[in-house]
Amino acid sequence: MAKTPVMFVHGMWLHSTSWQPWADRFEAAGYDPVMPEWPGVADTVAATRESPDAQAGNGLDEIGEHLAQFAATLDSKPILIGHSVGGFLVEKLLGDDVGRAAIAISPGQIKGVKALGPNQAKSLFSILSHPGNLHKAVSLDPEQFKNSFANQLSQEETDALYEKWTIPSPARTLFQLAFSAVQPHSPAEVNTKNEARGPLLLMASKKDHTVDPVLVHSALKQYRKSSAVTELIDYDDRGHSLVVDSGARQLMDDSLAWLDKHGLH
Repeated sequence: MAKTPVMFVHGMWLHSTSWQPWADRFEAAGYDPVMPEWPGVADTVAATRESPDAQAGNGLDEIGEHLAQFAATLDSKPILIGHSVGGFLVEKLLGDDVGRAAIAISPGQIKGVKALGPNQAKSLFSILSHPGNLHKAVSLDPEQFKNSFANQLSQEETDALYEKWTIPSPARTLFQLAFSAVQPHSPAEVNTKNEARGPLLLMASKKDHTVDPVLVHSALKQYRKSSAVTELIDYDDRGHSLVVDSGARQLMDDSLAWLDKHGLH
């Protein structure tokens, strides 16, 4: 019997290979994991760091279409799992019926969620305050990574994650998410009213300095306009690194339990 594909979608500043522990766990559970890259991103962390301009200027539409085309090559509709901007992207793809179900972990804010949380604003100010970044691929320095991603981790674990997984990413995605409220036809718009879509699980962390949990809860309210299944799990003591740090196993187990509860195998 064919295995159900699970498509893992990374967000800003982490390479697709950062999902490898998740892929291993899901494969052991009987799924068929795939980890597509964003357009212009090289196959390895090192190669991506050397050629940041290959992805510069890509936005949510370009990345979303690239992922939708990838999903169409699979034998069946995948389960979608994404983090940060990748979390936003799987919400958008699910709303467009690209996947069977989706798990959005600390997802970037969808259109209609109008406020930046205070920690998020502080974390992203250095990028969003320079309009010239719109057409660039930008990187986090170690201090920014510590403050925005790894605020709940030891310095030793922070340094190890930074060296192993971080890459430059197109800043245009952040501008589009942050300023969606003033764009009439924003690419950050998600079809939250889709009654026919598959189940959606949102995950939020109360210590996240990049995606404040209030933004995830606000998104949940928008989904209440649809009868489709939408659920949320809160984590009390996790930061934005929650998919790649030493506590990631808990999220993997929770994800698999939720999929099993909804018969998604």
